[in-house]
Amino acid sequence: MNIIERAKAPTPKFFKVLRSIGMALLAISSSIIAAPVVLPVAVVSIAGYAALAGGVISVISQITVDDTANREQAISNRLKKHNQNLPRDGIK
Repeated sequence: MNIIERAKAPTPKFFKVLRSIGMALLAISSSIIAAPVVLPVAVVSIAGYAALAGGVISVISQITVDDTANREQAISNRLKKHNQNLPRDGIK
């Protein structure tokens, strides 16, 4: 399974929540970094590390695959493809 197939495959519920948390962490830290006011260096540095952590959490959570749902989806796709090739009059 390549990276694009993994990203399109179903994601477990826990990792969907974790992905949302990572995206929120990334958004908050990015707004701190881009703030138009002068902030202490420590705050900006921590925000940079938080942005990195949020990005990594989001990416890893997105490419995590729910195997059971993925198998069910693959089986239903195969059945749909098989059923499309049947003659229209019902004769095999």
